[in-house]
Amino acid sequence: MSNVLTMAMPKGRIFEEAVQLLRKAGYNLPDEFEDSRKLIIEVPEEELRFILAKPMDVPTYVEHGVADVGVAGKDVMIEEERDVYEVLDLKISECYMAVAGLPGYQKKDINPKVASKYPNLAAHYFKKQGEQVEIIKLNGSIELAPLIGLADRIVDIVSSGQTLKENGLVELETIEPITSRFIVNPVSYRMKAERIDKMVERLFDVVEGG
Repeated sequence: MSNVLTMAMPKGRIFEEAVQLLRKAGYNLPDEFEDSRKLIIEVPEEELRFILAKPMDVPTYVEHGVADVGVAGKDVMIEEERDVYEVLDLKISECYMAVAGLPGYQKKDINPKVASKYPNLAAHYFKKQGEQVEIIKLNGSIELAPLIGLADRIVDIVSSGQTLKENGLVELETIEPITSRFIVNPVSYRMKAERIDKMVERLFDVVEGG
């Protein structure tokens, strides 16, 4: 059996912060690692292979076993509901999920519409609140929805709040904090337990400042 560990990573900010964590944990990753345009990066000296993917796809790759482990935002984990183990909060890419809308928004009794990249997460939240809403799935520029009358509110990730402010929106409700998690394929956890446990231990020591 190959001892190479395949890790799915989301492109962008999470990738950059996760790479820093791995380096601090003692993994020797090439200096040009973050600048590569490759979708699959081999690091033979560490017996690691990295798959770079869209954030929403990372849990899918891990669930289906094409990646042994991965890094995914808690927002994606909630939305995708994939059959993977979530073993460590990496405490990177901190932000939170929130409901936003135009200033002075008043709840409507009939057919309120909510736009989001996270339809499942949004539906679960409003169901818990006892509010019936129509969810409209969008893939980008969620802030547009209230501005053009497509939806009354949006559910989206908030980091600094600057994007909301620049588009004339305000936060209405905070749903929950979001960080990135280390996830593992259940079969890989059995087959490569020693390697995965070692990686988790090394990352845990860095995350907790040990």
